[in-house]
Amino acid sequence: MKRRTLGVLAAIAAAASFAVAGSAWAQGKYVHANNSGYDNLDPHAIYDVGRAASRINFYDGLYRWVDNPPKMIPWLAESHTSSPDGKTWTFTLRKGVKFHDGSEFTAGDVVYSIERLLAMKKGAASLFLPIIDPGSTKAPDKYTVVFTLKEPSAIFFATVPEILIVNSKLVKKNEKNGDLGAAWLAKNVASSGSYKLKRYDPAIGFVGERYKEHFAGWEKKAFDEIEFRTVLETNTRVQGLIKGDFQGTDGYLPYDQILRLKQSPNVQILEQESMRVFYFSIHNGRGPMSDVHFRRALAYAFDYDGFIKDILKGAVARNPGPNPNNLWGAPRDLKGFTYDLEKAKAELAKVKEPLRPITIGTLAGFSETEQAATLLQNGAKKIGIEIKIESAPWPVVQSRMQDRDKNYDMVPLWKSTYYVDPNNWVGELYGSRYIGTRNSSYTKDAELDKWINEALATNDQEKRRVLYEKAATKVTDEAMGIFVYNTKWYGPYAANIGGIRFSPIGSGQDMRWAYYK
Repeated sequence: MKRRTLGVLAAIAAAASFAVAGSAWAQGKYVHANNSGYDNLDPHAIYDVGRAASRINFYDGLYRWVDNPPKMIPWLAESHTSSPDGKTWTFTLRKGVKFHDGSEFTAGDVVYSIERLLAMKKGAASLFLPIIDPGSTKAPDKYTVVFTLKEPSAIFFATVPEILIVNSKLVKKNEKNGDLGAAWLAKNVASSGSYKLKRYDPAIGFVGERYKEHFAGWEKKAFDEIEFRTVLETNTRVQGLIKGDFQGTDGYLPYDQILRLKQSPNVQILEQESMRVFYFSIHNGRGPMSDVHFRRALAYAFDYDGFIKDILKGAVARNPGPNPNNLWGAPRDLKGFTYDLEKAKAELAKVKEPLRPITIGTLAGFSETEQAATLLQNGAKKIGIEIKIESAPWPVVQSRMQDRDKNYDMVPLWKSTYYVDPNNWVGELYGSRYIGTRNSSYTKDAELDKWINEALATNDQEKRRVLYEKAATKVTDEAMGIFVYNTKWYGPYAANIGGIRFSPIGSGQDMRWAYYK
């Protein structure tokens, strides 16, 4: 009893310290209310938009994505070259960069970071495991790194920003039983990034303190502290922004909440076209979803117009396939599915396997996923398919999606931009090389794999466009997922916040350029 009481008191004290840190607007602090948890700070273990803030603000990569349309700028690297065959990539590093503990950043840290990423097989590792062998990355001197790929990769350079660099000496110092420092790095930061970790509680969030010696320098008005806090309830985030308790929240709120925020003189809404496709992930590797007719029946049972026009008030654009409409590689004549219960019944009649109730896993704190699931549940009921809905926080849903057996039958969610290439969408979602990581539909289709692998092996964009369009068309026609819309980003911030540089990569959570006006 005594231990339990002490534990409760400690939790209350921790929450109070975060609340005090976030309440003082006038002290150069920025407080962001997020609808996802921060259960892990390890940059090589996490790779999703919900937890992107720690990766973006605490860590640096060789290059960095900024602005919209997204572009890459040199960051820890000053420049790079590639061989004619596209297999050897040489990066010249910036000199004089210091980690938070004052030690120097060198090529050895880059080599250690990619080797650690490959060994852990988590986070962004799925991008590199097919093309980089362990031990193949070399540092010929302190300021040069050479990546030698197993095969040419059309997306390698676009994914380089995802190789986030850790302080190798510090991580090695905190390794236990060969865990590559995973237990320590889950709760600590070893980096050169824009902000240093000041406080962290996985149940609450984190506070970062500006790293004044950062190589990129600072604007005079930059925030001294940033806090990213988990606040699952949408109304609480909106109310807190209106009252001034928070200075920012996610830019993908339900549109009725955006309209509500627009009425507040304390809030500004920044609008940007994004590349964030909302869809239902379907477990193609499990019956009855493995039957194309069952999947098509589900696709015909979803009321697209009702969801987009009535629930979302027309604030998004219908996106019938896996690739965003505003990106090359999205077929221009792709029709997609419509809400048609008669066609749904006709498809269901072709299913030979016995039907069973299916389960949709929705994301707690993301009301659109719950609304979409309920809408599909209603449509499916009309044709004789029973759907159960379970809600869980994103880290829990993501963990289950990476396990073939524990994965839900369906999950409504967004496929966000991690790099600007069609492979980010149709390739990762349905190429078998990504099964267990980005391919949570467990699709394994020989024809799809052929097109996706050919597209990765050539730098001819016209050839790649044709291949990705064929892949997107097949995925859509066979209802390997249910594709609903491409979204706009409506970034809500306090009216006196400036310097937000929105990029679809990171969705406006990069705070190094932001300031109080």
